[in-house]
Amino acid sequence: MTGQRLTRQRRALLAELGALPGFISAQALHARLAEQGQAISLATVYRNLQWLTGQGLLDVINHDGGEATYRACHQAVHHHHVVCRSCGAAVEVEAQAVEAWAEQVANAAGFSEVQHTVEITGLCPTCATVRRE
Repeated sequence: MTGQRLTRQRRALLAELGALPGFISAQALHARLAEQGQAISLATVYRNLQWLTGQGLLDVINHDGGEATYRACHQAVHHHHVVCRSCGAAVEVEAQAVEAWAEQVANAAGFSEVQHTVEITGLCPTCATVRRE
């Protein structure tokens, strides 16, 4: 972490996110914390989610409508997710071919310090089964 301290609000966010199995929006996270009696504003939730994401402590997925959802990061290295468009279930995946491609494209254009975001969506097995029925 970059020297900023892990405040009470950040600890509360990490604890709640760590207890959840999947991704959650800032608004839904704020509502859960409020139900538990945590005094934290929605603006503080957003600000701290951004900081925690920047520290590599959270995964974030940006959805088609522009909403971001967050969860506690389970891997210390850069990774990607396959996300169900129906229920939001996410699976972490290794994507060495994507990493190599991003680096190659950036290098060919003369870029360095490359970062990228890849979003892979589909229907999880459960939702695909429900849709077929």
